[in-house]
Amino acid sequence: MSAIRLGAVDYLNARPLVYGIELRTDLFTLRFDTPSKCAALLHEGSIDVGMIPSIEFLRGPSYRIVPGMAIASDGAVESVALFSTRPLEQVRSIAADTSSRTSVGLLQILCAERFGMEPVLHPMAPDPAAMLTACDAALIIGDPALFLDYQAGGLGKTDLGVEWTALTGLPFVWAFWAGRPGVVPATAVEALREARDHGVAASDELAAAYCGAERAARGKAYLRQNMRYQLGEREEAGLRKYYELAARHGVVSATRAPIYYGT
Repeated sequence: MSAIRLGAVDYLNARPLVYGIELRTDLFTLRFDTPSKCAALLHEGSIDVGMIPSIEFLRGPSYRIVPGMAIASDGAVESVALFSTRPLEQVRSIAADTSSRTSVGLLQILCAERFGMEPVLHPMAPDPAAMLTACDAALIIGDPALFLDYQAGGLGKTDLGVEWTALTGLPFVWAFWAGRPGVVPATAVEALREARDHGVAASDELAAAYCGAERAARGKAYLRQNMRYQLGEREEAGLRKYYELAARHGVVSATRAPIYYGT
């Protein structure tokens, strides 16, 4: 069997899921990209399995999800947020990070279901200064959101994980491993699960190596307190609810139930 081509997200929150994977050359090759790029690579067939934004499962040809693991949060996520130059009720335009797909869909749902607003969304590269010059608020994800000193800039921060859990009482699933049927045998699922388990156990070490001395404490706290890496019953309930609301608000044309490798 040829090595499975993995495409992972190039953010701190993905590192526990790929811990030691680069050593498993018998099973995998590995590359890192933004979430939206991971999805595009999977859709075009340039990788076999991608750590894709959860919404992209509904946009692919009968994808399967690697069971039991995800990038999720239950309450505050810290790294997916709306940063605004004015109170939320006064926001009329939002610059939406083009690195994201799931988060943009979630923002559309929250605007309709929780915020009671209909802002104009403008896709933009994740440059906070440019985004907030062009629009009233900016949706920023990943490391740029986690490490943004928004208080120094006098900005408001609305954590989308907090808002989702307040709306639904459920966790939110941001991303997971997914690919076409038949490309992930049981041995590969087990190897990915072992990488996740070892990576979660080594989260402090990973954060220190990834973040550097000045940001290490922030990174360690984030991986310990905000990130969840299981895809269990509550996480699936949150995922199904997200798909339901995404279809209701036109983020996707239709919903379907999650399908996993091995089922």
